[in-house]
Amino acid sequence: MEPQVLYEDEFLLAIDKPSGMVVNRGFGAGETLQDWVDSNFDFPLAHDGELRNGIVHRLDKETSGVILVAKTSEALEELQRQFKEREVEKVYLGLVHGKFEPGEGVIEAPIGRLSQNRKRFGVVEKGRGATTEYRVLSVYRSAFIEEDRSKRRTTNDELFSLLEFYPKTGRTHQIRVHAKHMGHPIVADPIYAGRKTNRRDRKWCPRLFLHAAKLKFMHPVSRGRVVVEAELPEDLGAVLKSLK
Repeated sequence: MEPQVLYEDEFLLAIDKPSGMVVNRGFGAGETLQDWVDSNFDFPLAHDGELRNGIVHRLDKETSGVILVAKTSEALEELQRQFKEREVEKVYLGLVHGKFEPGEGVIEAPIGRLSQNRKRFGVVEKGRGATTEYRVLSVYRSAFIEEDRSKRRTTNDELFSLLEFYPKTGRTHQIRVHAKHMGHPIVADPIYAGRKTNRRDRKWCPRLFLHAAKLKFMHPVSRGRVVVEAELPEDLGAVLKSLK
Protein backbone atom coordinates (compact mmCIF):
# COMPACT_ATOMS: atom_id res chain seq x y z
CA MET A 1 0.00 0.00 0.00
CA GLU A 2 1.10 3.54 -0.75
CA PRO A 3 1.04 6.31 1.87
CA GLN A 4 -1.86 8.73 1.45
CA VAL A 5 -1.74 12.51 1.85
CA LEU A 6 -4.26 13.60 4.47
CA TYR A 7 -3.37 17.30 4.61
CA GLU A 8 -0.97 19.56 2.75
CA ASP A 9 -0.04 23.23 2.63
CA GLU A 10 3.15 25.11 1.79
CA PHE A 11 4.75 24.30 5.15
CA LEU A 12 3.80 20.71 6.00
CA LEU A 13 2.31 17.39 4.98
CA ALA A 14 0.28 14.94 7.00
CA ILE A 15 0.64 11.36 5.75
CA ASP A 16 -1.35 8.21 6.46
CA LYS A 17 1.45 5.64 6.72
CA PRO A 18 0.46 2.08 5.83
CA SER A 19 1.36 -0.84 8.04
CA GLY A 20 4.54 -2.61 6.95
CA MET A 21 6.44 0.53 5.91
CA VAL A 22 9.49 1.54 7.94
CA VAL A 23 9.75 5.29 8.58
CA ASN A 24 13.52 5.84 8.61
CA ARG A 25 16.22 4.53 6.33
CA GLY A 26 18.46 1.83 7.72
CA PHE A 27 20.19 -1.41 6.91
CA GLY A 28 17.69 -3.92 5.57
CA ALA A 29 14.72 -1.55 5.92
CA GLY A 30 13.61 -1.84 2.29
CA GLU A 31 11.62 1.07 0.87
CA THR A 32 10.98 3.55 3.66
CA LEU A 33 8.76 6.57 4.15
CA GLN A 34 11.90 8.67 3.70
CA ASP A 35 12.41 7.11 0.26
CA TRP A 36 8.77 7.73 -0.64
CA VAL A 37 8.98 11.42 0.31
CA ASP A 38 12.26 11.76 -1.59
CA SER A 39 10.73 10.25 -4.74
CA ASN A 40 7.35 12.01 -4.73
CA PHE A 41 7.96 15.58 -3.55
CA ASP A 42 10.23 18.53 -4.27
CA PHE A 43 9.87 20.88 -1.30
CA PRO A 44 13.02 22.24 0.47
CA LEU A 45 13.49 19.28 2.85
CA ALA A 46 12.21 16.51 0.57
CA HIS A 47 15.74 15.44 -0.43
CA ASP A 48 17.56 16.27 2.81
CA GLY A 49 18.51 12.90 4.26
CA GLU A 50 20.30 14.44 7.22
CA LEU A 51 16.99 15.97 8.35
CA ARG A 52 15.12 12.73 7.56
CA ASN A 53 13.48 14.35 4.53
CA GLY A 54 11.42 16.51 6.88
CA ILE A 55 9.78 13.64 8.78
CA VAL A 56 8.93 14.99 12.23
CA HIS A 57 8.36 11.83 14.29
CA ARG A 58 8.11 8.04 13.97
CA LEU A 59 5.72 5.11 14.06
CA ASP A 60 6.60 1.43 14.41
CA LYS A 61 6.74 -0.57 11.17
CA GLU A 62 3.42 -2.38 11.70
CA THR A 63 1.63 0.65 13.15
CA SER A 64 -0.42 2.58 10.61
CA GLY A 65 -1.64 6.15 10.79
CA VAL A 66 -0.79 9.84 10.87
CA ILE A 67 2.77 11.09 10.45
CA LEU A 68 3.78 14.74 9.98
CA VAL A 69 6.35 15.87 7.41
CA ALA A 70 7.74 19.42 7.51
CA LYS A 71 8.59 21.14 4.25
CA THR A 72 10.98 23.74 5.69
CA SER A 73 13.63 23.62 8.40
CA GLU A 74 11.73 26.26 10.38
CA ALA A 75 8.54 24.19 10.32
CA LEU A 76 10.49 21.06 11.26
CA GLU A 77 12.10 22.77 14.24
CA GLU A 78 8.78 24.12 15.52
CA LEU A 79 6.88 20.85 15.11
CA GLN A 80 9.66 18.89 16.82
CA ARG A 81 9.53 21.41 19.66
CA GLN A 82 5.81 20.81 20.07
CA PHE A 83 6.37 17.05 20.29
CA LYS A 84 9.22 17.52 22.78
CA GLU A 85 7.17 19.90 24.95
CA ARG A 86 4.20 17.48 24.82
CA GLU A 87 1.95 20.02 23.14
CA VAL A 88 0.81 17.60 20.44
CA GLU A 89 -2.31 15.58 21.27
CA LYS A 90 -2.09 12.00 19.98
CA VAL A 91 -4.91 9.48 19.70
CA TYR A 92 -4.31 5.80 18.89
CA LEU A 93 -6.77 2.95 18.39
CA GLY A 94 -5.72 -0.43 19.73
CA LEU A 95 -7.37 -3.81 20.22
CA VAL A 96 -6.13 -5.61 23.33
CA HIS A 97 -6.64 -9.00 24.91
CA GLY A 98 -9.23 -9.32 27.65
CA LYS A 99 -11.78 -6.99 29.18
CA PHE A 100 -9.80 -3.87 30.06
CA GLU A 101 -10.97 -2.42 33.37
CA PRO A 102 -11.63 0.21 34.56
CA GLY A 103 -13.19 1.73 31.44
CA GLU A 104 -10.92 4.76 31.51
CA GLY A 105 -7.83 5.83 33.38
CA VAL A 106 -4.14 6.65 33.34
CA ILE A 107 -1.18 4.29 33.12
CA GLU A 108 1.99 5.72 34.67
CA ALA A 109 4.96 3.39 34.55
CA PRO A 110 8.63 4.07 33.63
CA ILE A 111 9.90 2.48 30.43
CA GLY A 112 13.42 1.36 29.56
CA ARG A 113 15.38 -1.26 27.64
CA LEU A 114 15.37 -4.75 29.11
CA SER A 115 18.78 -5.90 30.27
CA GLN A 116 18.26 -9.44 28.95
CA ASN A 117 17.23 -8.18 25.48
CA ARG A 118 18.30 -4.68 24.53
CA LYS A 119 15.98 -4.63 21.53
CA ARG A 120 12.93 -4.91 23.77
CA PHE A 121 11.45 -2.44 26.22
CA GLY A 122 9.55 -2.91 29.44
CA VAL A 123 8.46 -1.28 32.67
CA VAL A 124 11.68 -0.93 34.65
CA GLU A 125 12.38 0.88 37.91
CA LYS A 126 15.08 3.14 36.48
CA GLY A 127 13.35 3.75 33.14
CA ARG A 128 12.15 7.06 31.79
CA GLY A 129 8.80 8.34 32.99
CA ALA A 130 5.89 7.43 30.71
CA THR A 131 2.20 8.32 30.90
CA THR A 132 -0.65 6.93 28.79
CA GLU A 133 -4.29 7.86 29.25
CA TYR A 134 -6.91 5.53 27.80
CA ARG A 135 -10.64 4.98 27.28
CA VAL A 136 -12.40 1.72 26.44
CA LEU A 137 -14.70 2.03 23.41
CA SER A 138 -16.07 -1.50 23.02
CA VAL A 139 -15.65 -5.04 24.30
CA TYR A 140 -15.84 -7.98 21.88
CA ARG A 141 -16.08 -11.74 22.14
CA SER A 142 -14.07 -13.98 19.84
CA ALA A 143 -15.99 -15.76 17.12
CA PHE A 144 -13.19 -18.31 16.86
CA ILE A 145 -13.33 -19.78 20.36
CA GLU A 146 -16.26 -21.91 21.42
CA GLU A 147 -18.18 -20.56 24.37
CA ASP A 148 -18.28 -22.83 27.41
CA ARG A 149 -21.86 -24.03 26.92
CA SER A 150 -21.98 -25.97 30.21
CA LYS A 151 -21.24 -22.89 32.33
CA ARG A 152 -22.93 -20.39 30.01
CA ARG A 153 -20.15 -17.86 30.35
CA THR A 154 -17.28 -16.39 28.40
CA THR A 155 -13.79 -16.32 29.93
CA ASN A 156 -11.56 -13.26 29.83
CA ASP A 157 -9.25 -15.09 27.39
CA GLU A 158 -12.05 -14.95 24.81
CA LEU A 159 -12.69 -11.22 25.21
CA PHE A 160 -11.05 -8.28 23.46
CA SER A 161 -11.28 -4.54 24.17
CA LEU A 162 -11.03 -1.70 21.67
CA LEU A 163 -9.38 1.33 23.27
CA GLU A 164 -8.41 4.86 22.48
CA PHE A 165 -4.94 5.54 23.86
CA TYR A 166 -3.70 9.07 24.54
CA PRO A 167 0.07 8.90 25.13
CA LYS A 168 1.33 11.97 26.96
CA THR A 169 4.98 11.00 26.55
CA GLY A 170 6.74 9.52 23.54
CA ARG A 171 8.74 6.51 24.69
CA THR A 172 9.60 3.76 22.24
CA HIS A 173 6.84 1.10 22.13
CA GLN A 174 5.07 3.03 24.92
CA ILE A 175 1.48 1.94 24.23
CA ARG A 176 2.52 -1.65 23.56
CA VAL A 177 4.59 -1.85 26.74
CA HIS A 178 1.94 -0.20 28.92
CA ALA A 179 -0.79 -2.48 27.54
CA LYS A 180 1.36 -5.51 28.31
CA HIS A 181 2.12 -4.13 31.77
CA MET A 182 -1.62 -3.93 32.49
CA GLY A 183 -2.05 -7.57 31.47
CA HIS A 184 -3.77 -6.73 28.18
CA PRO A 185 -1.23 -6.94 25.33
CA ILE A 186 -2.10 -5.54 21.91
CA VAL A 187 -3.54 -8.16 19.57
CA ALA A 188 -0.95 -9.68 17.18
CA ASP A 189 1.98 -7.96 18.89
CA PRO A 190 5.01 -10.06 17.86
CA ILE A 191 7.17 -8.73 20.69
CA TYR A 192 4.98 -8.20 23.74
CA ALA A 193 2.03 -10.58 23.34
CA GLY A 194 4.18 -13.71 23.52
CA ARG A 195 4.99 -16.17 20.73
CA LYS A 196 2.03 -18.52 21.21
CA THR A 197 -0.46 -15.70 21.57
CA ASN A 198 0.93 -13.89 18.55
CA ARG A 199 0.74 -17.04 16.40
CA ARG A 200 -2.86 -17.58 17.47
CA ASP A 201 -3.75 -13.94 16.84
CA ARG A 202 -2.23 -13.96 13.36
CA LYS A 203 -4.76 -16.56 12.26
CA TRP A 204 -7.48 -13.90 12.36
CA CYS A 205 -5.61 -10.57 12.67
CA PRO A 206 -2.98 -10.01 9.95
CA ARG A 207 -0.82 -7.54 11.88
CA LEU A 208 -0.37 -5.50 15.03
CA PHE A 209 -3.72 -3.91 15.85
CA LEU A 210 -2.47 -0.39 16.56
CA HIS A 211 -3.37 2.69 14.52
CA ALA A 212 -2.36 6.34 14.97
CA ALA A 213 -5.82 7.77 14.36
CA LYS A 214 -5.48 11.47 15.13
CA LEU A 215 -3.02 14.30 15.76
CA LYS A 216 -3.87 17.74 17.12
CA PHE A 217 -1.17 20.41 16.94
CA MET A 218 -0.48 24.09 16.39
CA HIS A 219 0.35 25.08 12.82
CA PRO A 220 4.06 26.01 12.78
CA VAL A 221 3.46 29.28 10.92
CA SER A 222 -0.17 30.42 11.17
CA ARG A 223 -0.41 29.18 14.79
CA GLY A 224 -3.93 27.94 14.13
CA ARG A 225 -5.10 24.62 15.56
CA VAL A 226 -4.81 21.70 13.12
CA VAL A 227 -6.55 18.33 13.53
CA VAL A 228 -5.62 15.48 11.19
CA GLU A 229 -7.42 12.12 11.26
CA ALA A 230 -6.73 8.80 9.54
CA GLU A 231 -9.60 6.33 9.26
CA LEU A 232 -9.14 2.81 10.57
CA PRO A 233 -7.61 0.79 7.68
CA GLU A 234 -9.68 -1.86 5.94
CA ASP A 235 -7.62 -4.75 7.33
CA LEU A 236 -8.26 -3.69 10.93
CA GLY A 237 -11.88 -2.87 10.20
CA ALA A 238 -12.34 -6.40 8.90
CA VAL A 239 -10.86 -7.77 12.14
CA LEU A 240 -13.48 -5.94 14.20
CA LYS A 241 -16.26 -7.23 11.95
CA SER A 242 -15.03 -10.79 12.57
CA LEU A 243 -15.64 -10.40 16.31
CA LYS A 244 -18.92 -10.41 18.20
